[in-house]
Amino acid sequence: MITISKDKSKLQLDVIYQFLTNSYWAKGRTKEQVKTTINSCLCFGLYKDDVQIGFGRVATDYAVFAYLMDLFVLPEYRGIGYSKQLMNEIINAKELKDCRSWMLKTFDAQGLYKQFGFTELKNPDIVMERLL
Repeated sequence: MITISKDKSKLQLDVIYQFLTNSYWAKGRTKEQVKTTINSCLCFGLYKDDVQIGFGRVATDYAVFAYLMDLFVLPEYRGIGYSKQLMNEIINAKELKDCRSWMLKTFDAQGLYKQFGFTELKNPDIVMERLL
């Protein structure tokens, strides 16, 4: 049975940390940094029979802006539609209903996110970033 929960006490930190630090986007994060990101965001755990198989988090002000980050489903559970279930839960979360501006970054999952209304930047000339 698949469940999705926002209850941070159910999150399995070791699963999240292990996946993220082996991903292309989060290499080098410490376990403390992963804990901080969890504590600072609205988090969604994806579970199969109470074992965590996926995760996503949203940095948000709960009123205007939401930034989707660290979304994953473990490789052995991909291709079954779990990422779509997780995305559906995230974009329809009652806490985020007023957010009209959503962003994310991805190198390889554009196909998934386009199904949920994400597009390339309409005006990339007005978006700036600061990378350290």
